[in-house]
Amino acid sequence: MMITLLIFCAVISGLGLTYILSDVFKLPYMRSSRAIKNLSKRQKASTGMVEIWMQDLAGWLSRFVRINEYKRIQLEADLQTANMNITPELYISGAFIKAMLVGVFAVPMLFIFPLLAPLLAVIAAGIYFKELKSVKARISEKRDAINFELNRFVFTVEKTLKHNRDILGLLENYKESASPEFRHELEITIADMRSSNYESALTRLEARVGSPMMSDVVRGLIGVIRGDETNMYWAALAIKFADLARLTLKQKAQKVPNKVRRLSMTLLFCFLMSYLVVLGVEILTSLGAVLGG
Repeated sequence: MMITLLIFCAVISGLGLTYILSDVFKLPYMRSSRAIKNLSKRQKASTGMVEIWMQDLAGWLSRFVRINEYKRIQLEADLQTANMNITPELYISGAFIKAMLVGVFAVPMLFIFPLLAPLLAVIAAGIYFKELKSVKARISEKRDAINFELNRFVFTVEKTLKHNRDILGLLENYKESASPEFRHELEITIADMRSSNYESALTRLEARVGSPMMSDVVRGLIGVIRGDETNMYWAALAIKFADLARLTLKQKAQKVPNKVRRLSMTLLFCFLMSYLVVLGVEILTSLGAVLGG
């Protein structure tokens, strides 16, 4: 009963402190922030209240974040590549806020169940470093998705070039059926080609994606623009990319058993932790009864 009362008091105190600090630092109301976020973000699902509150708090905290200029430029480039329209300071403060959502519970656990406090602190640190690496993960996922689609794109280019060598028109037609990741890059490239040199726009596409497969594709497209005979090149590239696509699918199929095994081990660990927590509570209760008697 005492533990339940302490948890209830900690939750109420935390909520009260949150509202007081929000008023002191003049954070916007939740409804206003949600309306602005949902209007500005191009997404189908609406933004949740917790996410809005975290973003507002991260925005306030980002004013105090200081980053080395070289790291800031590198992180800013990574965020643009990952289609994350936020500043590096906001990205780092957001990772810290997400970690603190778990780490803050370590303080009351020192008084309620001390054995769990270090575990929560370790989990919070893990969340922080994982969030810092999330932009790299998003870039990798985006690059893998584009690389996987290049097989279909090269096949389309090979067939189209037999009767049409208009690269801009080819990209515009393919964009309609492309995946979201590749469509975004094609939209940027098409706009770039309309306002500047074709070769320069394709070179910037190669730099944004940053994969050897895209380099091969851009090299072939530039050859077409220059008037080179590239039929054999695209035929060989289509065979090469088809083999790579089959290899990718095979590797994904081989990873499925490992994922199932890893999830089973995670489930077993959760069961063991549940038993250990119950056992620890019973031992502490019995020890307290003995010492009290």
